[in-house]
Amino acid sequence: MKNMENYQKHTPMMVQYLQLKAQNPDILLFYRMGDFYELFYDDAKKAAALLDISLTKRGQSAGEPIPMAGVPYHAVEGYLAKLVALGESVAICEQVGDPNTSKGPVERKVVRIVTPGTVSDEALLPERQDNLVACVYQEKTTFALATLDMTSGRFLISELANKEALSAELQRTQPAEILYPEDFAEMSIIEHYKGLRRRPVWEFELVTAIQLLNRQFGTQNLTGFGVEKAVVALCAAGCLLHYAQETQRTALPHINAIYLAQNSDTVLLDAATRRNLELTTNLAGGIENTLASVLDKCVTPMGSRLLKRWIHQPIRDMVKLTTRQQIILALQKNERIEPLQPLLQQVGDMERILARVALRTARPRDLTRLKTALAQIPEIAKISQNLTACLDQNVQQIGDFTSLQQCLEKALVENPPQLIRDGGVIATGYNAELDEWRSLAEGATQYLEDLETREREKTGIDTLKIGFNAVHGYYIQISQGQAHRAPMHYVRRQTLKNAERYIIPELKTYEDKVLKAKGASLALEKQLYDELFDLLLPHLAQLQLASLVLAELDVLTNLAERAENLNYVMPTFTSQRTINIKGGRHPVVEQVLKTPFIANPVYLNAQRHLLIVTGPNMGGKSTYMRQIALITLMAYIGSFVPAKSAEIGPIDRIFTRIGASDDLASGRSTFMVEMTEMANILHQSTENSLVLVDEIGRGTSTYDGLSLAWSCAEWLAKKTQSLTLFATHYFELTSLPNQLKGVANVHLDALEHNDTIAFMHSVQEGAASKSYGLAVAALAGVPKQVIQLAKQKLAQLEQLSQQTAQLNDSPQQDLLFGANLQNSAEISPLVEPSKVELALQEIDPNELTPKQALEWLYKLKELV
Repeated sequence: MKNMENYQKHTPMMVQYLQLKAQNPDILLFYRMGDFYELFYDDAKKAAALLDISLTKRGQSAGEPIPMAGVPYHAVEGYLAKLVALGESVAICEQVGDPNTSKGPVERKVVRIVTPGTVSDEALLPERQDNLVACVYQEKTTFALATLDMTSGRFLISELANKEALSAELQRTQPAEILYPEDFAEMSIIEHYKGLRRRPVWEFELVTAIQLLNRQFGTQNLTGFGVEKAVVALCAAGCLLHYAQETQRTALPHINAIYLAQNSDTVLLDAATRRNLELTTNLAGGIENTLASVLDKCVTPMGSRLLKRWIHQPIRDMVKLTTRQQIILALQKNERIEPLQPLLQQVGDMERILARVALRTARPRDLTRLKTALAQIPEIAKISQNLTACLDQNVQQIGDFTSLQQCLEKALVENPPQLIRDGGVIATGYNAELDEWRSLAEGATQYLEDLETREREKTGIDTLKIGFNAVHGYYIQISQGQAHRAPMHYVRRQTLKNAERYIIPELKTYEDKVLKAKGASLALEKQLYDELFDLLLPHLAQLQLASLVLAELDVLTNLAERAENLNYVMPTFTSQRTINIKGGRHPVVEQVLKTPFIANPVYLNAQRHLLIVTGPNMGGKSTYMRQIALITLMAYIGSFVPAKSAEIGPIDRIFTRIGASDDLASGRSTFMVEMTEMANILHQSTENSLVLVDEIGRGTSTYDGLSLAWSCAEWLAKKTQSLTLFATHYFELTSLPNQLKGVANVHLDALEHNDTIAFMHSVQEGAASKSYGLAVAALAGVPKQVIQLAKQKLAQLEQLSQQTAQLNDSPQQDLLFGANLQNSAEISPLVEPSKVELALQEIDPNELTPKQALEWLYKLKELV
């Protein structure tokens, strides 16, 4: 920005602007001027590009034109929403001085800073998603994460052992904004997120953080919250709270507690697992065909957000889980779903309304919605009574808000305008003085009609009429053709093309009286509206608790409805290490299939803890494995599950390594991605972990891949003994059950006839009897000539493989390089026939050694 260092060269107004901009150098400044928010200099250029608005010039200051862009104040929310979605922050600068008493520019100041993570305005927020601001911090090997939901006051901290755990938490929470210290060493974890905010190191000082938190909560120490030992996390929390106060420029009474998240409380999911299972976002980045899209039919936005938090953070507390199950069962058995859901729908987004009440930014329609929400509570409590002891206990926490609801009923009109500044929000009869001022202002209409009639009769001018505008106030208008007949006491105020406008003493006196009445009426209305906040704020904590209970009731009622309509059953929990699912179904796939879903069982326990899963491409291996993980996860949020029956033991983590692609942004190949994910599984999994591994080793050469897949399976079988499903196309692995305890084979069945194949999608015990690669290739449209040529070469190579097997003395070598090579002839749907033909033409079996023949066979597999 030019010439900021020399204010003397600028006009007084630009000096004021530049001083305010200097206090907010890194964010856009919306500077209120009349009916517009204006932006100048670099801000104007940036906003014009981001918002697609005109970039103009506004006069000169310091001898140079001032680049300028602006947005109307009444439409500002749409522009703010766009900027927030782009990760930008905006300082809102309002006119706070009185123009009548100001010498020079009217006093202005920044009243709030709108940032992606701290917005509370309804129009700027995704309705059914949490909107979080997060803060990351590191001391030595310990990482910390603090998150704050400004729209609910939910303030959480956690300490994490490594950067992978921090990455997983960021993947789970998906913050809209991330604060980090200027010396943060692990930028690679956060650099791809939007809304990054660098903060000075002093904001992370422990002593300052503790003082700030105690002042916020009104406590002498933090012992009552159980967070005093999490010193690294408290440093992050202090910075985050400081940022919240800095941006909101007001008290934050709804932030009244801080919670420490413990890993031992939840089933841990790493970033890859959340992505692979498509919990709330599909692999393409959308929300369709995800677990949330099937489970989330909540009738309130706050219920929808809570359900997504449950999905991303399954719990291990058996008391809570069985409580949720009992409530779902009771709601089903007593047929309370249908009467409850319409009432809960009327509750709406009570949680976020209360946040705006706490910040004193709630609009009139927020308060009418709160009034409607409170009116539903007695009936909700009545319907929920005597279902289960746990539900009764929950509903009893809601409290009685009858007096508050009646007060809001009396204070507010039925359908108030959008903004308090428009007036007409407070109901007639609520305040006698307001009614008097309104009566005076509203009486103007009749008075002016009478005055107009009298003046027409006195002057005989039939075109005479009385009007009003914001610039000239009240006036008498006479057409130009009759203007010469205007009486002498008519004082000309404005000349138009076809008319003259006049003022008379009587009209001027009445104008002053009416404008005073309107001004006094609006000022008193604003005062009474502020008093409603004073009335509500003492009850804020109890109202927040009520909104949480109602959100939980919405989620549980929703899960009861889903269980009823989607044919889910209640899973049982056991202390034994097992997953025993009969007739299991994939909750998402069964909803999109037009044909009946083929249900399948799984049985894992301490004596049978690793299943080698074989079968053709497109046969359903990945679907089968994902459905086991999703059923387990659903059980651990308290939901019923898509199965005939399900018995599930203790699970501490769910890991998946399904599919892989290049991570070009980080410069990592397919193989590097899958090895990183596999390393995480091998290091972190325990005997109580559920591990799903699909096609490990495909990103490298066949020998390396087979060796790695073998050793990973052996490690999981012998070392961690996790409950594992290990899908593979390396048929050699099917011999593992003969060598290791706890390992078994299962396969997905298929039927082949001539060149066609039918996928049965049915899980059977034992290994697949053969490979169906060529049949799958034919199904995918590979030319028949290529398939025929492949069959011929395959027969030749199989003959050579038998010779190689006889030459190999070592059973291990025989296993790795010679056993059942028929499986290696699979051809993917993405085959390039020209490459296959060329490769096959190059092979002359008579001139190859047995080892060379094997290498060509594997090369063929990699090509196709």
